[in-house]
Amino acid sequence: MNHIGVPVSDLARSVRWYEDVLGIVPNGVTISATNPAIGAVVELENPSMRAAFALAGDNVLLELIQYDNPQPEPFAGRNCDVGVMHLCFEVDDLDAAHRDLVELGVHVNADPVVLQDGDGVEAGTLAGTKILYLRDPDGIQLELFELPH
Repeated sequence: MNHIGVPVSDLARSVRWYEDVLGIVPNGVTISATNPAIGAVVELENPSMRAAFALAGDNVLLELIQYDNPQPEPFAGRNCDVGVMHLCFEVDDLDAAHRDLVELGVHVNADPVVLQDGDGVEAGTLAGTKILYLRDPDGIQLELFELPH
């Protein structure tokens, strides 16, 4: 995998948020385009876009993309909607990450959950894993994941 592209409404705000909240630091690679050939590739007429890349972990590039044309619609997808994906970041201490997120005023969907068999859950090999879902400034779903020790 080379990178994961995430359309955002305000590139500067999102770059700051992903760095300040998740520690994903921009790597200095940026791009802008208003090009008919790129429009054909992304199936948009007369697109105008800007993007910044940031390294998440050791090997995943995150591409934050702001389209200025055409005007994007706000994110409204639910986790169950076809095509809606989420990014999952592994953390060492989910409880500490949860406290930090709350202190920063980040939207956290609910308190962390430990995956255990029972109550409608068949955790399998993920038993003991802690998960937490949150939203970025555009409402995009993200997940934090702590493997059992």
